[in-house]
Amino acid sequence: MNYTRVQLQRLIELGDNPNQGMDFASDGERDSSFRQLERKLVQENKAVLAALQGNKRPEVRLVEQRLIKGLTKLDFIEVLTPVMMSRGMLEKMGLTEEAPLWRQVYWVDGNKCLRPMLAPHLYYMLRQLKKHWGEPLKIFEVGPCFRKETKGSNHTEEFTMLNLVCHGCSQPLEELQDTVRELLEPFHLSYQLVEEKSEIYGYTIDITVGGMEIASAAVGPHRLDQNWDISGSWYGMGLGLERFTMVLRGYRNIRRVGKSLSYQDGARLNI
Repeated sequence: MNYTRVQLQRLIELGDNPNQGMDFASDGERDSSFRQLERKLVQENKAVLAALQGNKRPEVRLVEQRLIKGLTKLDFIEVLTPVMMSRGMLEKMGLTEEAPLWRQVYWVDGNKCLRPMLAPHLYYMLRQLKKHWGEPLKIFEVGPCFRKETKGSNHTEEFTMLNLVCHGCSQPLEELQDTVRELLEPFHLSYQLVEEKSEIYGYTIDITVGGMEIASAAVGPHRLDQNWDISGSWYGMGLGLERFTMVLRGYRNIRRVGKSLSYQDGARLNI
């Protein structure tokens, strides 16, 4: 005899991952165990809310702040681009209606969508800013992206991306590795660089922690560069802030740290 479906749902909402293999001798034993575990989880959630009250800002924002501080120390310059993205921008990334990512796009009308990624706008910024600044040209952006994601604990339809790109670097792969190390070492994480196939870039260098992808990177020159009047070597990386924060806190569900009306900073509000 396991927890009831309602009990399991309640425990999951409060942040637990109850063992499906638990076996109780009676309804009374099961219900007693549930009440005890629920009380423990409620207190933990209240403690998280109390911490938010003291810190004044959610953890995902504090993580963002630390990463931005690290980037500016590395001479990256922040840029701001629109949340709306044109169809042409996606097509210049090599995306067509047959591509899996195309089906995840939130279209506003036939020619505009809510951006599913930051890379197209950063490509455009590189072309414009290289007219004014010398090389290496280092820029980054932090902002919301939107995709029609399938249900799951590691994805959310509205998420925050941090994208960086360095153009005109002499050794893009080595400099990418150095940048990743400088950004992640302050968080005391053990991470790995794993090469993966990519719908857009052919292959990417993913940054994983305990098997969980937290960021994806690429190096150029790349065949897409000509679409943006870009030439020369570069490296870029996109990091999902909610996914990164979820890993830092050891959560099993990204919705606990995302934009939500049910959770704040990891705590369930209905407790």
